[in-house]
Amino acid sequence: MDRHIQPLLETQRFQVVRIKHRSSDGVEHTRDMMQHPGAVTVIPMVDEQHVCLIRNFRIGVNQTLIELPAGTLEAGEDPGQCARRELVEETGFRAETINRLHSFYMSPGVMDERMHLFAASDLEEGSAAREPGEFIENLVMPWSQAIEMIHDGEIQDAKTIVGLLYYDRILNML
Repeated sequence: MDRHIQPLLETQRFQVVRIKHRSSDGVEHTRDMMQHPGAVTVIPMVDEQHVCLIRNFRIGVNQTLIELPAGTLEAGEDPGQCARRELVEETGFRAETINRLHSFYMSPGVMDERMHLFAASDLEEGSAAREPGEFIENLVMPWSQAIEMIHDGEIQDAKTIVGLLYYDRILNML
């Protein structure tokens, strides 16, 4: 496929581009897309029965959402290192063990962001290093309650729903 990319807007974390491409039938299409460096999300298992979620104010939806800790990859950063960094920054927990579970696209119709999912265990509690303007609160709860909150509609964040349900499936296979 023929592709031409025209930058439209560049910000600190992402850019918006116009992509013109010719499909296999010869028709030219134009789409505006966001190019994103990728991100990580972490399932912090406090113990075998408890997970640490966060309450996080999200300006884009003007709501406080219940989420897994997450963050954007820095240029050239290894996703595993980013997961460890974000876990400490947002929750204060440091993980002895961190395992990659999956990667998925957040919204491929409008952006190329790839989210890397990790599970963290053998946690040691410490101080969070939240960025200025972040209004985050730890929310440690039983695993079963977190799953119920998805089914009850209390958890509305897509990465959190995907991550918790994916890991719940793994746990139920053991």
